[in-house]
Amino acid sequence: MKVEVLSGPERHRRWSVEEKARIVGETMAAGTRVSEVARRHGVSRSLIYAWRRELRGGRGPEPTQPELVPVVVAATEGSTSLEPRRQPAGVIEILLSGGTRITVRGQVDGKALQAVMAALRSA
Repeated sequence: MKVEVLSGPERHRRWSVEEKARIVGETMAAGTRVSEVARRHGVSRSLIYAWRRELRGGRGPEPTQPELVPVVVAATEGSTSLEPRRQPAGVIEILLSGGTRITVRGQVDGKALQAVMAALRSA
């Protein structure tokens, strides 16, 4: 049996919890890329992700607290919320025998139109 003993400097650097926390903290800044932080410190990206899990105690992602966001309702141009919506103007054309044409433009009250039609029929 042959046994080989390697001596010399340790190949893996040991990082303290404080160093890991500092490096992981750098990756949490907005706009920071994990790959850039890893390169700067000479570690792999996967190691930084492992440190994140380790520092969370092996749990999944930290739950985020719901936040309330202010809502601003802006009125559209030319209207207010208190102003009733206007119905589009319409056109009613009635062609009577003898070539008489009755044209009604805009909004029409249904009962008033019925009364006019009844009067025309009886005439």
